[in-house]
Amino acid sequence: MTHFDEAGAAVQAALDAGARYADARVMVRRSETMSARDGDVEDLGFDESAGLGVRALVGSGWGFYAVPDLAEGSARAAGRRAAQIAAASAAVPGLPADLVPAGPITASWASDCVIDPLGVPLSDKGDLLVRATEAAKAEGADVAEANYAVWDTRKWFVSSEGHRIEQHIRECGAGVTAIAIGDGEVQRRSWPSHRGQFGTRGWELVEEIDLVGNAPRMAQEARALLTAPLCPSGETTLVLGGEQLALQIHESVGHAIELDRILGWEAAFAGTSWLDLSRLGSLRYGSELMNITIDPTFPGALGSFGFDDEGTPAVKRHAVRDGLWVGVLAGRDSAAIAGLDYAGSVRSDGWSRLPMVRMTNVGLEPGPHTLDEIIAATGDGVFMDVNRSWSIDDRRLNFQFGCEIGYEIKNGKLGRMLRNPTYTGIGPRFWQSMDMLSNETIAWGTPNCGKGQPGQIGHTGHPAAPARFTNVRVGVRG
Repeated sequence: MTHFDEAGAAVQAALDAGARYADARVMVRRSETMSARDGDVEDLGFDESAGLGVRALVGSGWGFYAVPDLAEGSARAAGRRAAQIAAASAAVPGLPADLVPAGPITASWASDCVIDPLGVPLSDKGDLLVRATEAAKAEGADVAEANYAVWDTRKWFVSSEGHRIEQHIRECGAGVTAIAIGDGEVQRRSWPSHRGQFGTRGWELVEEIDLVGNAPRMAQEARALLTAPLCPSGETTLVLGGEQLALQIHESVGHAIELDRILGWEAAFAGTSWLDLSRLGSLRYGSELMNITIDPTFPGALGSFGFDDEGTPAVKRHAVRDGLWVGVLAGRDSAAIAGLDYAGSVRSDGWSRLPMVRMTNVGLEPGPHTLDEIIAATGDGVFMDVNRSWSIDDRRLNFQFGCEIGYEIKNGKLGRMLRNPTYTGIGPRFWQSMDMLSNETIAWGTPNCGKGQPGQIGHTGHPAAPARFTNVRVGVRG
């Protein structure tokens, strides 16, 4: 079954009501989540939603309206209502709303999926989480938690410019956490990430993570951290693991290059950006090793798709090339205002939400080294990995991060485990200090990126590998 007819009816109704452009998305999404603690399944959730959202452009004003009813009459009514809202918005003085040109596209796209996550028996999934937590408990965890999540989304997109695009996106992921409790001290270790690993793939991703096999080591490390020495304070060489570097990219690059932030459209809630469009193409963001791509075509990553929610095909492009800032995450209207000729980064978290500029897969291209080579080349420093806390200002410039685990580096070798490692810095100064970068890339998935007002949750991906940074302040207290 397709829903092109309902989407098309909404678009035509908006045009008949005076819109100069309109598009409509029908979305049907099913989701499933489960969590376990200390050998017992604690929570199981299912959700299914379906509906239609219509955007209309009248003059310089946008209107959006959504309905949960997919009957053709309701779709037409939604299109008319979106045009009425757009007309009211156009009465408010503002910048002219133009769109980057787009030709008609008829296409379908589906993410790769070997094992349908919703087809795996619940008993098997529950058994996996139970066994993972039991394995952590057996190795000394005071509390052991495991979880998984699955999303199955179908979209039908129609626009007044001739788009007819169908997509089927399946996503899933899982993780396990071991918590150790000491005298006035609590430590945690998570596998494979602080919230699990997620991707646009099937259940084979969860099987590859091997929760049960890695849970005992998480428990052992969490307990060892209780008595490990504190991360020393001072300025030193910092080596970050790939998981932590993925979050560093997300917070200090991904959000900063969102064009709506740069234009000030997001200032009311999530802040703006320190970047100035007049310096696009000339601003030095980082060292020559820094090559950041915007790549929704990255196979299996959580921010992958065939077309964004404006019908723009997925294309890989650079945001930072050889350390210079050269690209942004944009939508068709924001790009037109900024004088750019590309878009492709607009999504919403459901049929009832207005699409906005969102990260896709914003990641660091691999470097020429291995992690072993980076460690061997470091005489004195600290290695940190797996995020524990984060804080960054509303311009995405000044930051402070904490990690679950650290190790001192002495004479090219990993030494003692370090407790509560933290580091702080200023975005461009930090990235300019990157002098070694690994080629061992993993596309880390972030399923909980918040943005917008009302808030929306986005799914983003961040290819990243371990890297080294010089003269970084670590061991920040308070």
